[in-house]
Amino acid sequence: MDVSLDRLNEFIVRAKAATYVGDGKHAPSSRPGSIDLLFEDGPFAYLDSYYGGTDFIGEEVVYYNGQPVWAMNYYGYILKPDLIEAATAGKVIKASLSALYKEGRFLGGFEFAFDGFVYTDTNEGDAAHFTGKEWISQQGIRVYELVYHGGLIKP
Repeated sequence: MDVSLDRLNEFIVRAKAATYVGDGKHAPSSRPGSIDLLFEDGPFAYLDSYYGGTDFIGEEVVYYNGQPVWAMNYYGYILKPDLIEAATAGKVIKASLSALYKEGRFLGGFEFAFDGFVYTDTNEGDAAHFTGKEWISQQGIRVYELVYHGGLIKP
């Protein structure tokens, strides 16, 4: 890969902030039934492709000069539908991730209080190779969670 990990990390943060969190540009579905979000900047392109809503699964891929160089898979789900709806979880996640991305990162652990909920993210590793989990709690009860993993793609 001809790009530094720091430069890749900077692009990933910009792309994530501009797509799901920023209600960004939808792309044509890359697979039947998928919802796709696209962000492009110079030699970089980012595609987030997912299925579902309340419970969902997806994959983010970064391309550099047309070649896949990084990816992340994720699966999120509502644990307590009597305490949180998907739309509310989405608002909490967007507000929390927006605050995280303003710090110039998407990894490294994070906690953010929003509208009576607490968003928490924990992970191990860096952009080259990582695993993690995010969750939303209300009054100490975990109501939503998402697991993720990813890293560099090498030929």
